[in-house]
Amino acid sequence: MTETIQQIIDVIRSNSSFLLTTHEGPDGDAVGSSLALASFLRSIGKDVTVHYQDPVPDLYIFLPGADSVLPHIPERQFDVAFVLDIGERKRAGNEFCAFSNVTTTINLDHHLSCENFGDYNLIDSQAAATGILVHRIATAFGYRFDRETALCIYVAVITDTGSFRYSNANREAFSVAGEMIECGINAWDVAEKLYENQPQKRLELLARCLPTLEIINDGLAASVTVTLDMYAATGADAELTDGFVNYPRSIRGVEVAIFFRQLEERKFKVGFRSKGKVNVATFSAAMGGGGHHNAAGCSVEGTLDEVKSKVYAIVAAAL
Repeated sequence: MTETIQQIIDVIRSNSSFLLTTHEGPDGDAVGSSLALASFLRSIGKDVTVHYQDPVPDLYIFLPGADSVLPHIPERQFDVAFVLDIGERKRAGNEFCAFSNVTTTINLDHHLSCENFGDYNLIDSQAAATGILVHRIATAFGYRFDRETALCIYVAVITDTGSFRYSNANREAFSVAGEMIECGINAWDVAEKLYENQPQKRLELLARCLPTLEIINDGLAASVTVTLDMYAATGADAELTDGFVNYPRSIRGVEVAIFFRQLEERKFKVGFRSKGKVNVATFSAAMGGGGHHNAAGCSVEGTLDEVKSKVYAIVAAAL
């Protein structure tokens, strides 16, 4: 691990132009870690371009550099591409996967099942967030964190640990967050922006989602569902469903929570969350997805009833 970090530092020192990207539907860690890396690289004089397949969610627009993220990759040559929090390369989107004007690719990730697609792969499933890996690289480089970079790393850590409620909230996560606070981060200000600033239509969508609650496997698992009709009725979109899966997981006795989110007429995104006893990455992997012990996801084709039947069978067999 230390050797890989040093190799990445050598690449950073010896190159000038960098392309950064992350997965589709970027979450707090994806946005926070990539913008933190961009801030670090720019501060040491590097030419940095950040590209996401999907727009930055409104929730994270307040992060420094969010307004500079590009929807398309410029047609030019880049020395290095950093791919962050991706799990598998295809999740970066078609445009990045087809882009060939990059000399070196570096893969930073903390997913349990991650492809080693980079020329350099810094993958640590014990890291609470990909933002932690960015912190390790910048620290080893000798970088003195400014407030902008610290804010991005702090958001990466607190969102991927569920505000330090999840089992991945280890000593390093608390230590890094504490260090970022010392750089001038106001914890309440960040919490207010993340958790006390939701649009009305998110609650309207949640009000339609919660009645879909199903308890299965003698109370060991539970699910909720969001359909295309619910989006149409509320004017909400997929990014506003972040956190919905936590409602069934919060039920006493439930070990596995499942969130069915409709993508197309016959296609659903299935998210899994565990309280710790069950490795939901195995569920996701069985259906071609990936993730962590406590959080994983995949896409499944079929009607809602067909998808539920397939997913419930796999969960029942494991439980």
